[in-house]
Amino acid sequence: MKYSQQIGIIAALCLIGSCFLPWVEIISMHKILNGINGYVNEQFTFGTQIKAHSFFCIISIILFLLNKIWAKRTNIFVCFLSFTWAIKNFILFRMCRMGDCPETKFGLWLLMFFAITMFIMSLLPKIEIQKK
Repeated sequence: MKYSQQIGIIAALCLIGSCFLPWVEIISMHKILNGINGYVNEQFTFGTQIKAHSFFCIISIILFLLNKIWAKRTNIFVCFLSFTWAIKNFILFRMCRMGDCPETKFGLWLLMFFAITMFIMSLLPKIEIQKK
């Protein structure tokens, strides 16, 4: 695909941006959680998920920019790790606890969309192979 690398870089930046949007709202506790604020109370915290997402996205952006075959292969692995981390967050943040189900916000759906887009774009690298 002609623009797969640029789309992958934009998706990585948008994935980091989606960490700032609200992911879920716990209505009974009047809390809105996102990738930066995962704190509910002393016994119930998700941490700051933006750190892992930023790490995977920065590495992925660097690998999208390099025009080497090893970088494209490594990028598939890094984007897959980012995708699985987004799946983990999607499952954990939406999980019902003690009969209280959080309301899913648009930011969590965007997180999954951009993680899937990054992974698909890593599978479609534009690289020219030289014939010997």
